[in-house]
Amino acid sequence: MPEKTEEARAVQLRGQVVDELIADGAIVSSAVAHVLRSVPRHLFAPEASLEDAYSAYDAVITKRDGSGSAVSSVSAPQVQAFMLEQAEIRAGMRVLEIGSGGLNAAYLAELVGESGEVTTVDIDPEVTDRASRLLKENGYPQVRVVTADAHSGVPTHGPYDRIIVTVGAWDVPSAWITQLTEQGRIVVPLRMRGLMRSVALQRISDHLVSTSARVCGFVPMQGTGAQESQVLLLTGTDEITLRFDDGLPADPNLLDNTSRTPRVETWTGVTVRRGVPVDSLQLYLATVLPGFCTMAVSPELDTGLVAPYNKRFSLAAVSEDGRNFAYITPRLTADGTLFEYGAHALGPEATAFADEVAGHLRAWDQDHRGGPGPRITVYPAGTPDDQIPELSDGRVIDKKHSRVALSWPAATAADQDVPHHPIKEEGE
Repeated sequence: MPEKTEEARAVQLRGQVVDELIADGAIVSSAVAHVLRSVPRHLFAPEASLEDAYSAYDAVITKRDGSGSAVSSVSAPQVQAFMLEQAEIRAGMRVLEIGSGGLNAAYLAELVGESGEVTTVDIDPEVTDRASRLLKENGYPQVRVVTADAHSGVPTHGPYDRIIVTVGAWDVPSAWITQLTEQGRIVVPLRMRGLMRSVALQRISDHLVSTSARVCGFVPMQGTGAQESQVLLLTGTDEITLRFDDGLPADPNLLDNTSRTPRVETWTGVTVRRGVPVDSLQLYLATVLPGFCTMAVSPELDTGLVAPYNKRFSLAAVSEDGRNFAYITPRLTADGTLFEYGAHALGPEATAFADEVAGHLRAWDQDHRGGPGPRITVYPAGTPDDQIPELSDGRVIDKKHSRVALSWPAATAADQDVPHHPIKEEGE
Protein backbone atom coordinates (compact mmCIF):
# COMPACT_ATOMS: atom_id res chain seq x y z
CA MET A 1 0.00 0.00 0.00
CA PRO A 2 1.52 3.38 -0.98
CA GLU A 3 2.51 5.53 1.99
CA LYS A 4 0.00 8.29 1.25
CA THR A 5 -2.85 5.82 0.85
CA GLU A 6 -1.88 4.00 4.05
CA GLU A 7 -1.83 7.26 6.01
CA ALA A 8 -5.23 8.25 4.64
CA ARG A 9 -6.58 4.85 5.63
CA ALA A 10 -5.12 5.24 9.14
CA VAL A 11 -6.81 8.62 9.55
CA GLN A 12 -10.09 7.09 8.43
CA LEU A 13 -9.75 4.16 10.87
CA ARG A 14 -8.89 6.49 13.77
CA GLY A 15 -12.02 8.46 13.09
CA GLN A 16 -14.13 5.31 12.97
CA VAL A 17 -12.73 4.07 16.29
CA VAL A 18 -13.43 7.38 17.99
CA ASP A 19 -16.96 7.51 16.62
CA GLU A 20 -17.56 3.96 17.84
CA LEU A 21 -16.21 4.71 21.32
CA ILE A 22 -18.31 7.85 21.60
CA ALA A 23 -21.36 5.79 20.69
CA ASP A 24 -20.67 3.15 23.35
CA GLY A 25 -19.85 5.70 26.06
CA ALA A 26 -16.13 5.02 26.46
CA ILE A 27 -15.36 8.55 25.25
CA VAL A 28 -17.36 11.37 26.83
CA SER A 29 -15.07 14.40 26.55
CA SER A 30 -13.84 16.38 23.58
CA ALA A 31 -10.26 16.29 24.96
CA VAL A 32 -10.04 12.49 24.91
CA ALA A 33 -11.77 12.31 21.52
CA HIS A 34 -9.23 14.79 20.15
CA VAL A 35 -6.13 12.89 21.29
CA LEU A 36 -7.43 9.56 20.02
CA ARG A 37 -8.15 11.16 16.65
CA SER A 38 -4.78 12.92 16.53
CA VAL A 39 -2.16 10.43 17.73
CA PRO A 40 -1.28 7.78 15.10
CA ARG A 41 -1.96 4.59 17.06
CA HIS A 42 -0.59 2.32 14.32
CA LEU A 43 2.87 3.86 14.60
CA PHE A 44 3.01 2.72 18.24
CA ALA A 45 1.86 -0.78 17.27
CA PRO A 46 4.04 -1.64 14.25
CA GLU A 47 3.57 -5.35 15.01
CA ALA A 48 -0.06 -5.15 13.87
CA SER A 49 -1.84 -4.50 10.61
CA LEU A 50 -3.74 -1.23 10.29
CA GLU A 51 -7.05 -3.00 10.85
CA ASP A 52 -5.78 -4.82 13.95
CA ALA A 53 -4.16 -1.68 15.35
CA TYR A 54 -7.48 0.15 15.09
CA SER A 55 -9.73 -2.59 16.43
CA ALA A 56 -11.73 -0.75 19.10
CA TYR A 57 -11.94 -3.62 21.58
CA ASP A 58 -8.70 -5.55 21.07
CA ALA A 59 -5.22 -5.06 22.47
CA VAL A 60 -2.05 -5.53 20.43
CA ILE A 61 0.32 -7.97 22.15
CA THR A 62 3.90 -6.69 21.93
CA LYS A 63 5.77 -9.26 24.05
CA ARG A 64 5.18 -12.79 25.34
CA ASP A 65 7.06 -14.85 27.90
CA GLY A 66 8.56 -18.30 27.33
CA SER A 67 5.19 -19.99 27.89
CA GLY A 68 3.45 -17.77 25.34
CA SER A 69 1.60 -15.61 27.87
CA ALA A 70 1.34 -11.91 27.10
CA VAL A 71 3.56 -9.74 29.32
CA SER A 72 3.28 -6.43 27.45
CA SER A 73 0.72 -4.94 25.10
CA VAL A 74 -0.80 -1.82 23.63
CA SER A 75 -4.19 -1.74 25.34
CA ALA A 76 -7.42 -1.70 23.36
CA PRO A 77 -8.62 1.79 22.35
CA GLN A 78 -11.78 1.32 24.45
CA VAL A 79 -9.76 0.67 27.61
CA GLN A 80 -7.32 3.51 26.97
CA ALA A 81 -10.20 5.88 26.32
CA PHE A 82 -12.22 5.16 29.43
CA MET A 83 -9.13 5.17 31.68
CA LEU A 84 -8.19 8.60 30.34
CA GLU A 85 -11.75 9.72 31.04
CA GLN A 86 -11.54 8.28 34.56
CA ALA A 87 -8.31 10.19 35.16
CA GLU A 88 -9.73 13.60 34.13
CA ILE A 89 -6.34 14.92 33.06
CA ARG A 90 -5.91 18.64 32.50
CA ALA A 91 -3.21 20.84 31.01
CA GLY A 92 -0.24 21.47 33.29
CA MET A 93 -0.59 18.28 35.32
CA ARG A 94 2.29 16.04 36.32
CA VAL A 95 1.43 12.42 35.48
CA LEU A 96 3.09 9.09 36.24
CA GLU A 97 2.25 6.09 34.05
CA ILE A 98 3.09 2.67 35.51
CA GLY A 99 3.51 0.19 32.67
CA SER A 100 5.03 1.48 29.44
CA GLY A 101 3.97 0.98 25.87
CA GLY A 102 4.53 4.39 24.34
CA LEU A 103 1.08 5.14 22.95
CA ASN A 104 -0.69 5.91 26.22
CA ALA A 105 2.20 8.14 27.26
CA ALA A 106 1.75 10.04 23.99
CA TYR A 107 -1.93 10.53 24.79
CA LEU A 108 -0.97 11.79 28.25
CA ALA A 109 1.59 14.19 26.79
CA GLU A 110 -1.07 15.66 24.50
CA LEU A 111 -3.48 16.09 27.41
CA VAL A 112 -1.04 17.77 29.82
CA GLY A 113 0.41 20.01 27.10
CA GLU A 114 3.72 21.86 27.15
CA SER A 115 3.24 23.01 30.74
CA GLY A 116 2.77 19.47 32.08
CA GLU A 117 5.07 16.49 32.61
CA VAL A 118 4.71 12.79 31.84
CA THR A 119 6.87 10.04 33.32
CA THR A 120 6.35 6.44 32.23
CA VAL A 121 7.98 3.54 34.06
CA ASP A 122 8.33 -0.19 33.43
CA ILE A 123 10.39 -2.96 35.03
CA ASP A 124 11.37 -4.51 31.67
CA PRO A 125 14.23 -2.74 29.81
CA GLU A 126 13.03 -4.20 26.48
CA VAL A 127 9.67 -2.52 27.04
CA THR A 128 11.14 0.84 28.05
CA ASP A 129 13.64 0.76 25.17
CA ARG A 130 10.76 0.19 22.77
CA ALA A 131 8.62 2.90 24.36
CA SER A 132 11.48 5.41 24.36
CA ARG A 133 12.26 4.76 20.71
CA LEU A 134 8.64 5.03 19.55
CA LEU A 135 8.00 8.19 21.57
CA LYS A 136 11.06 9.92 20.10
CA GLU A 137 10.31 8.74 16.55
CA ASN A 138 6.76 10.02 16.74
CA GLY A 139 7.30 13.46 18.24
CA TYR A 140 7.19 12.97 22.03
CA PRO A 141 10.82 13.23 23.20
CA GLN A 142 9.69 15.17 26.28
CA VAL A 143 8.15 12.07 27.86
CA ARG A 144 10.46 10.78 30.58
CA VAL A 145 10.97 6.99 30.31
CA VAL A 146 12.25 5.19 33.41
CA THR A 147 13.28 1.56 33.89
CA ALA A 148 12.47 0.51 37.46
CA ASP A 149 10.24 -1.64 39.66
CA ALA A 150 7.24 0.68 39.98
CA HIS A 151 6.14 -0.87 43.27
CA SER A 152 8.02 2.05 44.86
CA GLY A 153 6.70 4.57 42.34
CA VAL A 154 9.14 7.12 40.92
CA PRO A 155 9.67 9.58 43.80
CA THR A 156 12.33 11.62 41.99
CA HIS A 157 9.82 13.27 39.65
CA GLY A 158 6.81 13.48 41.99
CA PRO A 159 4.50 14.42 43.50
CA TYR A 160 1.98 13.55 40.79
CA ASP A 161 -1.45 14.94 40.08
CA ARG A 162 -2.36 11.65 38.44
CA ILE A 163 -0.98 8.10 38.50
CA ILE A 164 -2.27 5.79 35.78
CA VAL A 165 -1.45 2.11 36.12
CA THR A 166 -1.60 0.10 32.90
CA VAL A 167 -0.79 -3.34 34.33
CA GLY A 168 -2.96 -5.53 36.52
CA ALA A 169 -2.32 -4.76 40.19
CA TRP A 170 -3.28 -6.96 43.15
CA ASP A 171 -2.41 -4.30 45.73
CA VAL A 172 -2.02 -0.53 46.11
CA PRO A 173 1.44 0.15 47.56
CA SER A 174 1.71 3.00 50.03
CA ALA A 175 4.27 4.73 47.78
CA TRP A 176 1.61 5.31 45.14
CA ILE A 177 -0.54 7.18 47.64
CA THR A 178 2.26 9.22 49.21
CA GLN A 179 3.54 10.29 45.79
CA LEU A 180 0.16 11.79 44.90
CA THR A 181 -0.62 15.43 45.47
CA GLU A 182 -3.24 16.12 48.15
CA GLN A 183 -5.95 16.26 45.48
CA GLY A 184 -4.39 13.57 43.32
CA ARG A 185 -6.03 10.58 41.68
CA ILE A 186 -4.94 7.05 40.81
CA VAL A 187 -6.52 5.00 38.02
CA VAL A 188 -5.56 1.38 38.54
CA PRO A 189 -6.69 -2.01 37.17
CA LEU A 190 -7.18 -3.48 40.64
CA ARG A 191 -7.69 -7.20 41.17
CA MET A 192 -10.26 -7.89 43.88
CA ARG A 193 -11.00 -11.53 44.67
CA GLY A 194 -9.91 -12.51 41.18
CA LEU A 195 -12.00 -9.89 39.35
CA MET A 196 -10.30 -6.88 37.78
CA ARG A 197 -11.74 -3.38 37.61
CA SER A 198 -10.20 -0.13 36.40
CA VAL A 199 -10.87 1.93 39.51
CA ALA A 200 -10.47 5.71 39.66
CA LEU A 201 -9.42 6.53 43.25
CA GLN A 202 -9.32 10.04 44.65
CA ARG A 203 -6.88 10.77 47.47
CA ILE A 204 -8.47 11.92 50.72
CA SER A 205 -5.77 12.33 53.35
CA ASP A 206 -4.16 8.90 53.83
CA HIS A 207 -6.72 6.83 51.90
CA LEU A 208 -8.39 6.62 48.49
CA VAL A 209 -12.08 6.72 47.55
CA SER A 210 -13.45 5.50 44.22
CA THR A 211 -15.18 7.76 41.74
CA SER A 212 -15.80 5.05 39.11
CA ALA A 213 -14.99 1.43 38.26
CA ARG A 214 -14.97 -0.27 34.87
CA VAL A 215 -14.46 -3.89 33.84
CA CYS A 216 -11.04 -4.39 32.27
CA GLY A 217 -8.32 -6.93 31.58
CA PHE A 218 -4.56 -6.34 31.80
CA VAL A 219 -1.34 -8.33 31.83
CA PRO A 220 -0.25 -8.87 35.47
CA MET A 221 2.30 -6.74 37.27
CA GLN A 222 5.84 -8.08 37.51
CA GLY A 223 8.44 -7.59 40.22
CA THR A 224 7.71 -6.84 43.86
CA GLY A 225 4.02 -6.26 43.21
CA ALA A 226 3.43 -9.60 41.48
CA GLN A 227 0.86 -11.82 43.20
CA GLU A 228 -0.21 -15.22 41.91
CA SER A 229 -3.62 -16.66 42.65
CA GLN A 230 -3.76 -20.17 44.15
CA VAL A 231 -5.26 -23.16 42.40
CA LEU A 232 -7.09 -26.14 43.89
CA LEU A 233 -7.65 -29.22 41.76
CA LEU A 234 -10.50 -31.18 43.29
CA THR A 235 -9.44 -34.63 44.42
CA GLY A 236 -11.47 -37.39 42.82
CA THR A 237 -11.77 -35.53 39.55
CA ASP A 238 -9.07 -33.76 37.58
CA GLU A 239 -11.64 -31.92 35.53
CA ILE A 240 -12.53 -29.12 38.01
CA THR A 241 -10.12 -26.37 39.05
CA LEU A 242 -10.97 -23.72 41.64
CA ARG A 243 -8.85 -20.54 41.67
CA PHE A 244 -8.60 -18.42 44.83
CA ASP A 245 -7.22 -14.88 44.93
CA ASP A 246 -6.94 -14.49 48.71
CA GLY A 247 -5.69 -17.91 49.84
CA LEU A 248 -7.02 -21.45 49.78
CA PRO A 249 -9.66 -22.75 52.21
CA ALA A 250 -8.26 -23.68 55.63
CA ASP A 251 -8.63 -27.43 54.90
CA PRO A 252 -8.94 -28.09 51.15
CA ASN A 253 -9.28 -31.83 51.84
CA LEU A 254 -12.81 -31.24 53.10
CA LEU A 255 -13.86 -30.79 49.45
CA ASP A 256 -12.58 -34.23 48.45
CA ASN A 257 -15.97 -35.92 48.56
CA THR A 258 -17.94 -33.29 46.67
CA SER A 259 -17.32 -35.08 43.38
CA ARG A 260 -19.20 -38.08 44.74
CA THR A 261 -22.39 -36.18 45.55
CA PRO A 262 -25.24 -35.38 43.14
CA ARG A 263 -25.38 -31.90 41.66
CA VAL A 264 -28.14 -29.67 43.05
CA GLU A 265 -29.52 -26.92 40.80
CA THR A 266 -31.42 -23.93 42.17
CA TRP A 267 -32.80 -21.40 39.69
CA THR A 268 -33.64 -17.90 40.84
CA GLY A 269 -35.96 -16.23 38.35
CA VAL A 270 -33.33 -13.46 38.03
CA THR A 271 -33.00 -12.73 34.31
CA VAL A 272 -30.74 -10.54 32.17
CA ARG A 273 -31.10 -9.77 28.48
CA ARG A 274 -28.51 -11.29 26.17
CA GLY A 275 -25.59 -8.96 25.51
CA VAL A 276 -26.03 -7.00 28.75
CA PRO A 277 -22.98 -6.90 31.04
CA VAL A 278 -23.36 -8.16 34.61
CA ASP A 279 -20.17 -6.76 36.13
CA SER A 280 -21.98 -5.41 39.19
CA LEU A 281 -23.44 -8.87 39.88
CA GLN A 282 -20.01 -10.44 39.61
CA LEU A 283 -18.38 -8.02 42.04
CA TYR A 284 -21.37 -8.17 44.39
CA LEU A 285 -21.06 -11.94 44.70
CA ALA A 286 -17.30 -11.58 45.23
CA THR A 287 -18.11 -9.19 48.07
CA VAL A 288 -20.79 -11.20 49.90
CA LEU A 289 -19.54 -14.79 49.48
CA PRO A 290 -16.68 -15.44 51.95
CA GLY A 291 -15.31 -18.45 50.02
CA PHE A 292 -15.49 -16.75 46.62
CA CYS A 293 -13.36 -18.21 43.83
CA THR A 294 -13.58 -18.96 40.11
CA MET A 295 -14.04 -22.34 38.46
CA ALA A 296 -12.71 -23.83 35.23
CA VAL A 297 -13.50 -27.21 33.69
CA SER A 298 -10.98 -29.11 31.58
CA PRO A 299 -12.57 -29.67 28.15
CA GLU A 300 -10.52 -32.85 27.68
CA LEU A 301 -11.58 -34.39 31.02
CA ASP A 302 -15.13 -33.04 31.27
CA THR A 303 -17.52 -35.76 32.45
CA GLY A 304 -20.54 -33.53 32.97
CA LEU A 305 -20.20 -33.55 36.76
CA VAL A 306 -20.69 -29.78 36.58
CA ALA A 307 -22.52 -27.94 33.81
CA PRO A 308 -21.52 -24.25 33.68
CA TYR A 309 -22.45 -22.08 30.71
CA ASN A 310 -18.81 -20.95 30.47
CA LYS A 311 -16.49 -23.87 31.20
CA ARG A 312 -13.37 -21.70 31.17
CA PHE A 313 -14.51 -19.15 33.76
CA SER A 314 -17.43 -19.33 36.18
CA LEU A 315 -17.99 -17.54 39.46
CA ALA A 316 -17.92 -20.00 42.36
CA ALA A 317 -17.68 -20.24 46.14
CA VAL A 318 -16.84 -22.67 48.92
CA SER A 319 -19.18 -22.83 51.93
CA GLU A 320 -17.93 -21.48 55.27
CA ASP A 321 -17.51 -24.99 56.67
CA GLY A 322 -15.37 -25.88 53.65
CA ARG A 323 -17.40 -28.98 52.73
CA ASN A 324 -19.44 -27.74 49.75
CA PHE A 325 -18.86 -25.67 46.66
CA ALA A 326 -21.22 -23.94 44.27
CA TYR A 327 -20.95 -22.09 41.00
CA ILE A 328 -23.16 -19.53 39.30
CA THR A 329 -24.39 -20.17 35.79
CA PRO A 330 -27.02 -18.79 33.43
CA ARG A 331 -29.38 -20.68 31.14
CA LEU A 332 -31.25 -19.36 28.15
CA THR A 333 -34.98 -18.89 28.49
CA ALA A 334 -37.27 -20.64 26.04
CA ASP A 335 -37.43 -17.69 23.63
CA GLY A 336 -33.63 -17.29 23.64
CA THR A 337 -33.71 -13.58 24.57
CA LEU A 338 -32.93 -13.81 28.31
CA PHE A 339 -30.50 -15.54 30.63
CA GLU A 340 -31.81 -16.82 33.96
CA TYR A 341 -29.20 -17.13 36.71
CA GLY A 342 -28.94 -20.06 39.05
CA ALA A 343 -26.64 -21.78 41.53
CA HIS A 344 -25.39 -25.35 41.16
CA ALA A 345 -23.84 -26.97 44.24
CA LEU A 346 -22.06 -30.19 45.23
CA GLY A 347 -21.33 -31.51 48.69
CA PRO A 348 -23.10 -33.02 51.72
CA GLU A 349 -25.16 -29.84 52.25
CA ALA A 350 -25.44 -28.92 48.58
CA THR A 351 -29.13 -28.00 48.69
CA ALA A 352 -28.70 -25.53 51.56
CA PHE A 353 -25.60 -23.97 50.00
CA ALA A 354 -27.22 -23.63 46.57
CA ASP A 355 -30.16 -21.88 48.25
CA GLU A 356 -27.77 -19.56 50.12
CA VAL A 357 -25.97 -18.53 46.94
CA ALA A 358 -29.30 -18.14 45.12
CA GLY A 359 -30.40 -15.82 47.90
CA HIS A 360 -27.46 -13.53 47.17
CA LEU A 361 -28.38 -13.49 43.48
CA ARG A 362 -31.91 -12.41 44.37
CA ALA A 363 -30.61 -9.79 46.83
CA TRP A 364 -28.52 -8.21 44.08
CA ASP A 365 -31.55 -8.20 41.78
CA GLN A 366 -33.80 -6.61 44.39
CA ASP A 367 -31.47 -4.14 46.10
CA HIS A 368 -28.52 -3.29 43.84
CA ARG A 369 -29.37 -3.94 40.22
CA GLY A 370 -29.33 -0.66 38.35
CA GLY A 371 -27.69 1.08 41.30
CA PRO A 372 -24.43 3.02 41.43
CA GLY A 373 -22.32 -0.08 42.00
CA PRO A 374 -19.82 -0.53 44.81
CA ARG A 375 -18.02 2.18 46.68
CA ILE A 376 -14.38 1.09 46.76
CA THR A 377 -12.13 2.60 49.42
CA VAL A 378 -8.44 1.82 49.89
CA TYR A 379 -6.98 2.21 53.39
CA PRO A 380 -3.39 1.57 54.53
CA ALA A 381 -2.71 -1.90 55.89
CA GLY A 382 -3.24 -1.96 59.63
CA THR A 383 -6.15 0.50 59.63
CA PRO A 384 -8.46 -0.63 62.48
CA ASP A 385 -11.94 -1.88 61.60
CA ASP A 386 -13.57 0.93 63.57
CA GLN A 387 -11.94 3.45 61.21
CA ILE A 388 -13.49 1.82 58.12
CA PRO A 389 -17.13 2.94 57.96
CA GLU A 390 -17.78 0.84 54.85
CA LEU A 391 -17.73 -2.29 57.05
CA SER A 392 -21.28 -1.49 58.17
CA ASP A 393 -22.65 -2.63 54.80
CA GLY A 394 -19.72 -4.27 53.04
CA ARG A 395 -16.52 -6.19 53.54
CA VAL A 396 -12.77 -5.62 53.57
CA ILE A 397 -10.22 -7.47 51.46
CA ASP A 398 -6.90 -7.50 53.29
CA LYS A 399 -3.82 -7.24 51.11
CA LYS A 400 -0.16 -6.75 51.95
CA HIS A 401 -0.06 -2.95 51.82
CA SER A 402 -3.73 -2.02 51.88
CA ARG A 403 -7.23 -2.85 53.08
CA VAL A 404 -9.71 -2.60 50.22
CA ALA A 405 -13.26 -1.94 51.45
CA LEU A 406 -16.29 -2.56 49.24
CA SER A 407 -19.74 -1.32 50.21
CA TRP A 408 -22.96 -1.38 48.22
CA PRO A 409 -25.37 1.57 48.15
CA ALA A 410 -28.91 0.50 47.31
CA ALA A 411 -30.25 1.03 43.81
CA THR A 412 -32.38 4.12 43.42
CA ALA A 413 -33.65 3.63 39.86
CA ALA A 414 -34.79 0.81 37.61
CA ASP A 415 -32.06 -0.94 35.71
CA GLN A 416 -31.51 0.41 32.23
CA ASP A 417 -30.02 -2.54 30.34
CA VAL A 418 -27.98 -1.12 27.50
CA PRO A 419 -26.02 -3.70 25.50
CA HIS A 420 -22.43 -2.77 24.73
CA HIS A 421 -19.13 -4.46 23.94
CA PRO A 422 -18.12 -5.97 27.29
CA ILE A 423 -14.49 -6.53 28.19
CA LYS A 424 -13.69 -10.06 29.26
CA GLU A 425 -12.94 -10.81 32.88
CA GLU A 426 -9.53 -12.14 33.83
CA GLY A 427 -9.49 -15.81 32.91
CA GLU A 428 -12.28 -15.66 30.32
